Amino acid sequence: MDTKVLLRTASRTFALGIERLPGILCEATTIAYLLLRVSDYLEDNEDMGIDRKVELLNTWVNVLREEENAEILTAQITQADTTNPDAIVARQAKEILQRLRSLPLDVQEIIIRHVIHSTQGMARWTKKGPNVADEKEMDDYMFEVAGRVGYLVTQLFAWYSITIRRKEQEIMPLAREFGLGLQTVNVIRGLREDFERGWMYVPAKFLHDFGLTKEQLFDAQHRERALQVLDLLTEKAERHLQEALKYVKSLPWWQHGIRLGCIFPLMFAIRTLAVCRRNAQVFESEAKITRSEVRKIVFDSTLWGWSNAWLDRYYRQLNTIKP
Repeated sequence: MDTKVLLRTASRTFALGIERLPGILCEATTIAYLLLRVSDYLEDNEDMGIDRKVELLNTWVNVLREEENAEILTAQITQADTTNPDAIVARQAKEILQRLRSLPLDVQEIIIRHVIHSTQGMARWTKKGPNVADEKEMDDYMFEVAGRVGYLVTQLFAWYSITIRRKEQEIMPLAREFGLGLQTVNVIRGLREDFERGWMYVPAKFLHDFGLTKEQLFDAQHRERALQVLDLLTEKAERHLQEALKYVKSLPWWQHGIRLGCIFPLMFAIRTLAVCRRNAQVFESEAKITRSEVRKIVFDSTLWGWSNAWLDRYYRQLNTIKP
């Protein structure tokens, strides 16, 4: 099994950053990402009922704890849709775990601990249901699926770099914010798709404050009030991403690969946010940045990402230039 191929199958966008990480850190983060995609597949599966999802998420936790064999899980998803990248990854769960065991024990422990915690959080939210009451609940959900990932990668960075290790406790809160920022952007760009599959990550309080129901958020007759809800979401995303920028700037400039692994998703996110801001199209279809924008961000960041002054300027530029 080629983990790089599997990573690119799962997400070409995230692969761009992960593949810039140095040596063993690249392999460790790749494996961690793939294990989390197994959890994502079980959580997001539209062909399973809630009880079935919770059962398999708990089975996956037991597999990660080595209390059950991976075949217990993979045998139950043999009919998975092979056009779904997450399904392809999930069916390789045994092989991914075997690759995990080739990593240093400290690295294995970091990965397993955080993937278990995130998977348990997904199970809790799957059981709870597809709606969030307020911003606190929204943050709780996003922490489980993304904030914990910030903790995971930060601890991997700290394991690899003594400089990062010395400031680990200082940047951990920023790591959480980084995850929440990326996930808030995901919520915004996927509003319509999530709604159509029965999920609503927009806090009910946001809707209530503007006299909207979930259905009315997507009704053109209520577009101006819907855009005010979108304003709340984009402002929230930007607050988190400002903290994510602080996180990136705290990383040592000479660890250019590690910085790029974080700069790419941050700059993709802030550019996507700029595309979504006050854009009624997000209520109709998924918002995306263009491939040429992705290539330019990768090129520019590779040249200049070592400079914190440049990061500040580039962040503002991507956040203000109209699509």
